[in-house]
Amino acid sequence: MTHALSMFNVIKPVIGMVHLQALPGSPGYAGNLQAVIDAAVADAQTLAQGGIDGLMIENFFDVPFFKNAVGPETIAAMTLAAQAVRTAAPEFPVGINVLRNDGKAALAVASAVGAAFVRVNVLSGAMLTDQGLIEGKAAELLRYRRAIGAEHVAIWADVRVKHAAPLAVRPLRDEVEELTQRAGADAVIVSGSGTGHPTAPRDAAATRSVAGATPVLIGSGVTAEQLPELWDIADGFVVGSSLKRDGRVDQPVDAARLAALMAVFWDARTKNPSNSC
Repeated sequence: MTHALSMFNVIKPVIGMVHLQALPGSPGYAGNLQAVIDAAVADAQTLAQGGIDGLMIENFFDVPFFKNAVGPETIAAMTLAAQAVRTAAPEFPVGINVLRNDGKAALAVASAVGAAFVRVNVLSGAMLTDQGLIEGKAAELLRYRRAIGAEHVAIWADVRVKHAAPLAVRPLRDEVEELTQRAGADAVIVSGSGTGHPTAPRDAAATRSVAGATPVLIGSGVTAEQLPELWDIADGFVVGSSLKRDGRVDQPVDAARLAALMAVFWDARTKNPSNSC
């Protein structure tokens, strides 16, 4: 297994999303940070008890997002929530994603709480998003990681991130090569067009064909029905809205939906024990 996924100690790990309710400073904040933390811990515990392999914490409900730097109140609240999740599920690798694209904040939180990885939506290149034009800042981010002594924190980067469009049509091969060889991504995430939207197998396969030793993860729309088509392509899976009650991202994690999906994963691992990340 490569460094970016070896922390999970399983083939093709499944990472469950912990979508934080709106945090202080965001328009949707309900005024009770402890309630936000308690909800995050509850989702994390349900995911852990259901057999998930890792967790990723994200300020999903802080809409509308800042395109780059978030405020210090967001970083402080995410650190508290992430520490609570780490305490509740200490044996699980945890990742941090600070939306929309604050990789430095994610690294700071990860370093403070002992998280294993961060997700960066736009690490290199530029994308047109609902926040406007977002440009990758790999040079600043990797230097910041070294400056704070957080080289052990892996950087997972999206290629053609969801809820966005490229400025110009470019070969996918070029984008993946730049992410892995020039921008320093430790893993690459490929997703559908939006939250919960299925990832096209052809996009995943094309990414996998040029990523070399860098792991490729599926970042959206993973379901029990789609998994067989993606199993041989991907090195890991990030699962969120499909595990929520009624499949709605604003609902808590549903233990029954989680059990049904994990049963398919366990069956696939049993049938393919020689697969490696």
